[in-house]
Amino acid sequence: MIKVTLKDGSVKEYDKGITIKEVAQNISEGLARVVLAGEVNGEVKDLTYSLQEDCELNLLKFENAVGAEAYRHTSSHILAQAVKRVFPKTKLAIGPAIENGFYYDFDSEHAFTPDDLLKIEKEMKKIIKENLELEQFVLSREEAISLMKEKDEAYKVELIEDLPADAVISFYKQGEFTDLCAGPHIPSTGKVKAFKLLNVAGAYWRGSEKNKMLQRIYGTSFAKKADLDEYIHRLEEARKRDHRKLGKELELFSILEEGPGFPFFLPKGMVLRNLLEEYWRKEHEKAGYQEVRTPIILNEDLWHRSGHWDHYKENMYFTNIDEGDYAIKPMNCPGGMLVYKRKLHSYRDLPQRIAELGLVHRHELSGALHGLMRVRCFTQDDAHIFMLPLQIKDEIIKVIDLIDDFYSVFKFNYHVELSTRPEDSLGTDEQWEIAINGLREALEEKGISYKVNEGDGAFYGPKIDFHLEDSIGRTWQCGTIQLDFQMPERFDLTYVGADGEKHRPVMIHRVVFGSIERFIAILTEHYAGAFPIWLAPIQVKVLPISDKHHEYVLELQKTFEQKGLRVEVDLRSEKIGYKIREAQLEKVPYMLIVGDKEMEENAVAVRSRKEGDLGAQPVEIFINKVLEEIASKAQ
Repeated sequence: MIKVTLKDGSVKEYDKGITIKEVAQNISEGLARVVLAGEVNGEVKDLTYSLQEDCELNLLKFENAVGAEAYRHTSSHILAQAVKRVFPKTKLAIGPAIENGFYYDFDSEHAFTPDDLLKIEKEMKKIIKENLELEQFVLSREEAISLMKEKDEAYKVELIEDLPADAVISFYKQGEFTDLCAGPHIPSTGKVKAFKLLNVAGAYWRGSEKNKMLQRIYGTSFAKKADLDEYIHRLEEARKRDHRKLGKELELFSILEEGPGFPFFLPKGMVLRNLLEEYWRKEHEKAGYQEVRTPIILNEDLWHRSGHWDHYKENMYFTNIDEGDYAIKPMNCPGGMLVYKRKLHSYRDLPQRIAELGLVHRHELSGALHGLMRVRCFTQDDAHIFMLPLQIKDEIIKVIDLIDDFYSVFKFNYHVELSTRPEDSLGTDEQWEIAINGLREALEEKGISYKVNEGDGAFYGPKIDFHLEDSIGRTWQCGTIQLDFQMPERFDLTYVGADGEKHRPVMIHRVVFGSIERFIAILTEHYAGAFPIWLAPIQVKVLPISDKHHEYVLELQKTFEQKGLRVEVDLRSEKIGYKIREAQLEKVPYMLIVGDKEMEENAVAVRSRKEGDLGAQPVEIFINKVLEEIASKAQ
């Protein structure tokens, strides 16, 4: 007999060799119907896995992220099997589960179209109806290579040849289809209840531009059709909100062929950007930060000293000046070190909070570029806080409060994650323990719940990440707080303590927006381009009904501008209905229609983007109302 400890802490005794599925059946047939896989002592296993010794067992349903991953991994195999049936000459590459779905990469002479996806979906439904059992088997390296060569699957042969010498080489078979795969999978194809193929994209084999471009088919699957329908609706909503589409329509920014990954901000985009930066400066000044600006290009030796050369050089750009080697900065922190190091500091000077809106450049693969979300140059709202060890917790709490204040203005909910030491890192175990505990204690003192990401910290220190939730439920990692003992060591930063001796300061790296460009993209999608009035590039648009109202309209424009409002007038000889529709498409918060009556009464007919027609209002009352909305940063 063996003892099996379940997630709820209960312990059950079973005959040695019982499978995970049989344990689920022993608990209840209802549970057995919905369980997809099992976690045995922290390792995910198929339901056919037999338990040979005392263990902890977590039965995984779709609601569990690991259960959903197994479900979607099987969905990707169903996709590959269907493609092989419909297009038999297709070669298989890889097909993992991903967040909210799955994909499979194919090498095919046939270019997949939306109509092809419908054909493949139809075949997938047949495979699901066939309820094919997924059977795992293991082969030696020679047998595995021979099998894949026999099936003419060159990509699988390459994967097998690159596996470590001691690797277990596992396959899964479902009907006539066999795939190289470590698993785990759900028991049969019939378990997949609701799925949808989404789109086709290009993907380089193994992510390298040097390799062949393959066709990647993306899909998603859910345990319930209602959940699938809701997800598809959210995708459609996300497409409407795509910042690349809105950025073009609203004339915020452009990405041009002459500079892929290097965004051009247009006049209206610059209004939005400047407003965010002005708000950032004001709040940082109130919080005791001093702003600096450091050079974009610095000597290559600096990046060796900072550690970026060993950990980040593949993402950096380089140049040569006066026969010396220089690098274009991918991060602002080494410049911040030099700012601190320029003079001697006393313990009485600390903490010292140095902030920078610093332009950085990072080499990204062309296939990874995505509007303002993933670019090759962007402005980080960095700050570096130099402090005494005893100030760590208080300073982290102040940064948490500052970040919370910022996100509250935009009505963002967020969750927090704490990331610990990665394998590729600098420093001693003791330093890392102090740093991790400092972050953890600050979070706990603030009463903030958090998730721990083991091994996901920066190479120089652990971090707290803030993940925003937008208006359609998507999450975006923006703010971060990183505690660092390494940079002060590498740059020999010191302060003179109360004892008259030199000591090493501790440092925090932190951002609030993360990247101004990416934050603008997130805001654009969050608000669907309908920015709150304090951020709207054009706050008021005045629409005269006919030419005889132009003089009054131009006087109104001057009045509004004197009050600090951003206003446009539409003097075109178009019908008023056409002008209103265009202003609505431009997502202007207020449209003011002006005719004879308004001109006579020194009034405006107000149409709100949110509330529709508000009727005629005296000009002064309208201005006061708008100024109040702007001052309160109303949403």
